[in-house]
Amino acid sequence: MKIFMRKTVLVTGSAGLIGSESVRFFHRKDFDVVGIDNDSRSYFFGPSASTKWNRKLLQKKLKNYLHYSVDIRNEERINEIFKEHKPVLVIHTAAQPSHDWAAKEPLTDFTVNALGTHIMLEACRKITPDAVFIFTSTNKVYGDNPNRLPLKELKSRWEISKNHSFYIGIDETMSLDHCTHSIFGVSKTAADSMVQEYGRYFGLKTGVFRGGCLTGPAHSVAQLHGFLAYLVHAIANNIPYTIFGYKGKQVRDNMHSYDVVNAFYHFFQSPHPGEAYNLGGSRYSNISVLEAVPKIEKTLNKKAKIKYDPTNRIGDHIWYISDVSKFRKHYPKWNYTYNVDQILEELCLYSTPQGRDKFMYIT
Repeated sequence: MKIFMRKTVLVTGSAGLIGSESVRFFHRKDFDVVGIDNDSRSYFFGPSASTKWNRKLLQKKLKNYLHYSVDIRNEERINEIFKEHKPVLVIHTAAQPSHDWAAKEPLTDFTVNALGTHIMLEACRKITPDAVFIFTSTNKVYGDNPNRLPLKELKSRWEISKNHSFYIGIDETMSLDHCTHSIFGVSKTAADSMVQEYGRYFGLKTGVFRGGCLTGPAHSVAQLHGFLAYLVHAIANNIPYTIFGYKGKQVRDNMHSYDVVNAFYHFFQSPHPGEAYNLGGSRYSNISVLEAVPKIEKTLNKKAKIKYDPTNRIGDHIWYISDVSKFRKHYPKWNYTYNVDQILEELCLYSTPQGRDKFMYIT
């Protein structure tokens, strides 16, 4: 008699944006899902950014979801969870995500982002070496090198010449060196490099995804992290929004959390060990702050309360669009399902307390 063994995916940061999308995605794929999330986001950004609402929703709605409120720096507990559940896939999204916040507590930032990732890698190597390990890195690993591109100022955005090799987006050949990263950028670069090394040196099935501006309705918004979701939240709730530097013309490529996790799924099915991929909205889905404001105002039928601070954030990008060609070459069946207008429409729909209730109902 053949016994069917269910597969388990382990997700860190499971109540966050990409983590919770991963939980829902793989639960629909009939995986047992084990989540690790201790709501550090509320410590980083205050009670309003807490992920408890999302964690409670996952526990209520998903029958095959098991939650652990554990710090990823707790090596003993992480090892125990790996031993108990033997995941075939690890999606590591837990992090301190803000370069502004990192400067306040550099040691906390580094231990969460770098040491926490290393502890996860070691648990995988020692206990489940055949598992696929996916790490959500960031475009901040490139520091401010993107700002050295020959950008030109247009009416509503900064842009690069169509003749430039990076016009379609920044690819993985951009240097990670000789630049200012921000403290956050350094801690994520350390983790990024270590995840690659565990794939190349130890042979683990690791993959690094350097996210652009990742967003979606499950974002527990904060001013210091999640530009587009927080901008929508601010306008919807009559909160003043401050633009920091670059005349508000800074450009981000925005990618829906579903499309991110779907990329993870394609990697899981056929991993390329030790590879790093830039992952964002690319030329398909990008926008500047100045371009986003009127679109949101029109959708919500509300006027934004915009303030301007001419001092840009240290290490912040003036223009960043991801070239996803490498990932597309490795996984040609993957594609986007959301463009920037669809993303904005959904963010606006779920931006109010009434909208959040709708999101909780359909989830």
